[in-house]
Amino acid sequence: MERLIYIEKIKIDDKTVLGLKVELPDSPPLLLMVGEKGFIMCGYLNVEVAERLQVAAAMVSGVKSFQDVLEAEIKAATSKARELGISLGMKGREALRKLA
Repeated sequence: MERLIYIEKIKIDDKTVLGLKVELPDSPPLLLMVGEKGFIMCGYLNVEVAERLQVAAAMVSGVKSFQDVLEAEIKAATSKARELGISLGMKGREALRKLA
C-alpha cells in the first residue's frame, strides 16, 4: 500500500496554521495542526508526553480530516494550552485561534 502524507496551510482568521495528515494502513489518518504557540493533535498522539515536555497541545478524537479537527471538541489539553485559554469542549477552530 502506498502511504501518503499531506501538508496543507490552513487559514484561521488572519493567521495560518500548518496541517499534517498521514494516511495509515487499515486505520484512520494521523492528524496534526500546528500554530506558532502550539498544536492540536488527534488521539494517536500522547497528551501526557506533551505535558511533560511543557508544550501547548490539545487533543481531539474521531477525526479524519482537517475540517473534522476544526469542528471537533477538545478532549484534553496541557496546562500550557489551558494558560492560553484553551478549555475542554472548545471547538478545534477556536483553540487554533489561540495557538496560531
